[in-house]
Amino acid sequence: MSKNRGFTLIELLVVVAIIAVLAGVGYPLALTFIGKSREAACLGNLRQLGVGLQSYLLDHNNIMPDLKAGRAAKTEDVPVLDTVLLSYLGSPDAFQCPADKQQFKTTGCSYFWNFLLSGKPVSQLSVFGLNKDRPDKIPLISDKEAWHPHGTNFLYADLSVSNKVRFAAGN
Repeated sequence: MSKNRGFTLIELLVVVAIIAVLAGVGYPLALTFIGKSREAACLGNLRQLGVGLQSYLLDHNNIMPDLKAGRAAKTEDVPVLDTVLLSYLGSPDAFQCPADKQQFKTTGCSYFWNFLLSGKPVSQLSVFGLNKDRPDKIPLISDKEAWHPHGTNFLYADLSVSNKVRFAAGN
């Protein structure tokens, strides 16, 4: 007598339960890895913006560009990061954070410029008179929103990038 051997209902339920547990553990890990990879790509974009800014400074006697912090729509005709530095970067891709799903489409840039530094010589940079001799604590460019697992990314006046806030109300 030949007996057809297949999965029993219990074996099938055990396999489905194991798959559900693995998916329950794996999904949040996958989201974390995706978030961290987007954060790393964003830091890379900020490095590119720093290189473009350095080229701009060489062409303009080390005077910071006179920019607005941002704009509400691409149609506004105001000097902002993506209009002034585009010729130094060659591609608008550097102005888009990979985690940004809306701001870039609307405004043309995922980043804010620290307008308090607009038009200032590099040798005289400070924020509210603080951190004059600490360019590593003076933020130049930041994410428009906290899209990343660690919050907001920054490009500092020493052209370093970080996802850590370095500036404070004191030296």
